[in-house]
Amino acid sequence: MNILVTGGNGQLGNSLRVASRKSNDHYIFTDIWDLDITDTEAVKAFIEKEEIDLVINCAAYTNVEQAEDDRDRAEELNAKAAGTLARAIQSRHGFMIHISTDYVFGKEPSAKPFTEDAAPAPLNVYGLTKLHGEEAVTASGCRHLILRTAWLYSEFGVNFVKRMLHLTETCPELNVVFDQVGTPTYAADLASVIFKICEERLYEGHEGLYHYTDEGVISWYDFACAIARIAGHTDCKIRPCRSEEYPTKAARPNFSVLDKSKIKKTFSIEIPHWETSLEQCIKNLKG
Repeated sequence: MNILVTGGNGQLGNSLRVASRKSNDHYIFTDIWDLDITDTEAVKAFIEKEEIDLVINCAAYTNVEQAEDDRDRAEELNAKAAGTLARAIQSRHGFMIHISTDYVFGKEPSAKPFTEDAAPAPLNVYGLTKLHGEEAVTASGCRHLILRTAWLYSEFGVNFVKRMLHLTETCPELNVVFDQVGTPTYAADLASVIFKICEERLYEGHEGLYHYTDEGVISWYDFACAIARIAGHTDCKIRPCRSEEYPTKAARPNFSVLDKSKIKKTFSIEIPHWETSLEQCIKNLKG
């Protein structure tokens, strides 16, 4: 089977690159330099030429702050391109796995984790354009899985864990918001689940929307404290602060915990706790 992974140089794309080394399938990883997913004709031609059977769309406009001022580009990458990929693979009667986000929630408060049938209510442009991407994939008519995830980190690229490792090692004190709660997700864990679904062809007969994060619930402040503790960066004083004390262009959800019951039951998977995976990632980064 020929599998196209867009956003191949991102956190999840690189994590899938590592996982795919164990596969007999043919994985093709692209980024903007290899394939412009906003170019409809280029996407069609590429998918036909390479005889793609399955698309894993990891590509996205992920700069939440910048998206507030660059709405058209965020919409183009997160929504229109997702629809283009979906229609192209649908024409080959193939399958698509599309990655989305917990940021499709947030405007409406909740006291319990969001299930897949909860009504989306994004707070910012990033979340809105990712929701539009989900809608475009669904409207295309292609067979698909949409996987929402949250707080992704890894050994690759720029992310909260790597930023906190640097700051807690170099700064005497640090303020981190404590009133935004969610679940960190190690990209290698999500890649492992996607790889299992592809290798065992589990997507057949199980189309639809699923939530995946690691287990557990935590604030950004507690997450930062855990990063510093595991890394041994004990000299940095980390202080909790409210969101209004750390103003940003893009509003963030106060609570965006995703319920993972459906994906665990459907695909018979066990999900690691965020702290176990964080320890592994930091070990890899320090090693």
